[in-house]
Amino acid sequence: MHRWLRLPAVILAGCMGAVVVSHAASRPVGLPFATRSEAMAPRAMAATSQPLATEAALEILRRGGSAVDAAIAANAVLGLTEPTGSGIGGDLFAIVWDPASGKLHGLNASGRAPRSLSLDYFRERGIERMPSYGPLPVTVPGAVDGWFELHGRFGRLPMKDVLEPAVRYARDGFPVTEVIAFAWERNVRALQEFPGFRETFMPDGRAPAKGEMFANPRLARTYETLAREGRDAFYRGDIARRIAAYMAENGGFLSYEDLAAHRSEWVEPVSTTYRGYRVWELPPNGQGIAALQMLNILEGYDIAAMGPGSADYLHVLTEAKKLVFEDRGRYYADPDFADVPVDRLISKEYAAARRALIDPERAADTYSPGDMPPAGADTVYLTVAGPDGMMVSLIQSNYRGMGSGMTPGDLGFVLQDRGEGFSLKAGHRNALEPGKRPFHTIIPAFVTRDGKPWMSFGVMGGDMQPQGHVQIIVNLVDFGMNLQEAGDAPRLQHGLNQRGEHRADEELRDGGVVLLETGFPPEVVEALRRRGHVVSEDQSGYRFGGYQAIRRDPVTGAYTGATESRKDGLAAGY
Repeated sequence: MHRWLRLPAVILAGCMGAVVVSHAASRPVGLPFATRSEAMAPRAMAATSQPLATEAALEILRRGGSAVDAAIAANAVLGLTEPTGSGIGGDLFAIVWDPASGKLHGLNASGRAPRSLSLDYFRERGIERMPSYGPLPVTVPGAVDGWFELHGRFGRLPMKDVLEPAVRYARDGFPVTEVIAFAWERNVRALQEFPGFRETFMPDGRAPAKGEMFANPRLARTYETLAREGRDAFYRGDIARRIAAYMAENGGFLSYEDLAAHRSEWVEPVSTTYRGYRVWELPPNGQGIAALQMLNILEGYDIAAMGPGSADYLHVLTEAKKLVFEDRGRYYADPDFADVPVDRLISKEYAAARRALIDPERAADTYSPGDMPPAGADTVYLTVAGPDGMMVSLIQSNYRGMGSGMTPGDLGFVLQDRGEGFSLKAGHRNALEPGKRPFHTIIPAFVTRDGKPWMSFGVMGGDMQPQGHVQIIVNLVDFGMNLQEAGDAPRLQHGLNQRGEHRADEELRDGGVVLLETGFPPEVVEALRRRGHVVSEDQSGYRFGGYQAIRRDPVTGAYTGATESRKDGLAAGY
């Protein structure tokens, strides 16, 4: 994988000595040079992590489809072209701005644990932590039901037309792009021995390299079945029976009855304000409210005066994250199985009490979760906006890259390992229970201003996601960056180890590790270390997420788009 280089604000061009000055050169010192200009278009915009998916979305919009139709089309193409982060064996969450109703709609399309699997199975075998791969962490895949729920409410074109671009590429093939080829090879090392994986994802016995053509006719047939027979083909028809038989043959617990019982849930997005902007997330079982909690804490500081990339800002950002993730580990869970005090957690009063625990000069080794009143690795993110003003913020994932490795029959996709998000500690709010949804990392986001849509955005990447959401908002609101600069700016991720990981049931004991992306000055790194932070610098860009965003001009209705410089993305419109 190539390293992402920060370009200088002034580039000397060629032997003629011409000087090309960046559009960012007139901005305040400290703001980054964007890797590209923002994309702008008068009527429609799509931003995804893979160019063919963006083109598919625009194709559907031009044919009269809604933004939801276009988002489904893009997601289907990503399931083919970026199987390292997405696919119909995974889950989905979405926030939709509906111009007809003038409100946001949230969809939780995450699946549940098999009803025949309980903590007793693990206790009897002495297993203390859910495996990352194989049959045990497989939960019901919710993405397909999510597509049809979204389509049933907001779709215009028939599903056959919506899935046609993905079917075409699956049959004819496509050239694998650079970042995806890198991730594919990494996944192959871990997953190649699981039944069915090699046959689907390893032509010639290896991962496809950059520029090589890859086709998945098995997935094409599955998509055609969905287009012809609808969501019941996946949850009650032949596909469901084949998944269940495969799992039974290979030591799994996911059954036909689990698939048949699955339903997505329409939920009300929740929000907080940040300096006049209202930021929206979905409630648990996901971690979206962690971003809202962090923003509430940071709002009490003069972040703009601290400056982008400063040690002062990075210190309070890290400490806010530590505080919030302790609450995440204690309180976030499936609300069907636990009382989650969302209103209290995202309140300004609670944020003020938690903020008071931060020492501005010293990193904390540990925080305790806040007191509540008694109860009464990989992902894809995409966003699409249509001519009518509909905007879709959609995130979808297999969890750890290509999921569990379990690849049923000749269906062309891998099943997710989202069950790894369960705790195996009896009594934990997020402990495994039959039919329970696991703690979820994937979160779409949306921002409104004065009750009008302002921005649809997301940052994929496990625990990085709420941290990334916060850094994007701060970059835009406090530091005055444009949409592309806000994503290109170097990022921080705090975790419990040098991979940036922080399981939902783990507590902070030793202050954790601050991962810094290339681009922060050495004096900032040293200043953080003097405050007691353990700092590790990461030059790969691989651990800092994948960002896409679309912003709507409230006067003209035109769209501005931005995409992730760390991935193979494209923002484009018409």
